[in-house]
Amino acid sequence: MPTETWNRLPAARRQAVLDAAEAEFARHGFSRGSLNVIAREAGVAKGSLFQYFDDKVDLFVHLCVIAADRVGLAMDEATADVDWSHGFFPGYTEMLDIWVEHFRTHTVDRELSAAVTLEADPDARTAVRAVIDARYVEFLRPLLETARADGWLRPDADLDAFIALLLLVLPHLALAPTHAELDPVLGLGGLDPSTGVRRLIAVLEAAFGVPRND
Repeated sequence: MPTETWNRLPAARRQAVLDAAEAEFARHGFSRGSLNVIAREAGVAKGSLFQYFDDKVDLFVHLCVIAADRVGLAMDEATADVDWSHGFFPGYTEMLDIWVEHFRTHTVDRELSAAVTLEADPDARTAVRAVIDARYVEFLRPLLETARADGWLRPDADLDAFIALLLLVLPHLALAPTHAELDPVLGLGGLDPSTGVRRLIAVLEAAFGVPRND
C-alpha cells in the first residue's frame, strides 16, 4: 500500500502518477508495463516511485483497488433498480447483463481486469486477486445468504462452492465478450452475450436453486 510520502504528496501529483500507471498497465499489463514510462508520463523521477510504493507490485495493487472501487460504485448505481421480485436468479441475471455491458463499454476497466486475470507473474496476480476477491466475497456472501433465507436457494446450498464459481465467472464475463478467444463455446464474444450469460445462470440455478414445480 502507499507510503506516508505518497500520502503527503499534492493531490495533483498523486493523480498524475495514477493516470500514467493506469494507462501503462491497461495498455501493456503488469509484466510489460514500464516504470520508466510511468515516471516520464507523470513527470517524476523513477526513483520517486519507490518513495511512494514499496515496489511495482505495490503500485499495481493500489491502482487495481482504485479501479475496483470505481467499478463497484458504477455497478451500485447501475443496479439500484434491479428487480428481485421474481427471485434471485432473474435478478442476478440482470446484474450480470449490467456487469458485461460495463466492461464492454469501459475500456480501461476492462484492460486492467485483463492485466490481472491474464497476468503471468504469480506475485502480482496473487497480490491483486487477494484484495479483489475479498471484495467480491464481501458483496456476494450476504447476497447469497439472503437468497437462501428467502427460499430462492436450496437450504443445503453450499454457498462457499457457489461463491468460488462466481469468482471464476465474474472475471470471465468481464473479458470474454471482447476477447472471443477466451470463450470458444458459449458465444459470449458474439453480438449478444446475454444468451451465454443465461446459459451460465441456468447451470448455477440447477446446482443451487430450489427446484421449480413446473
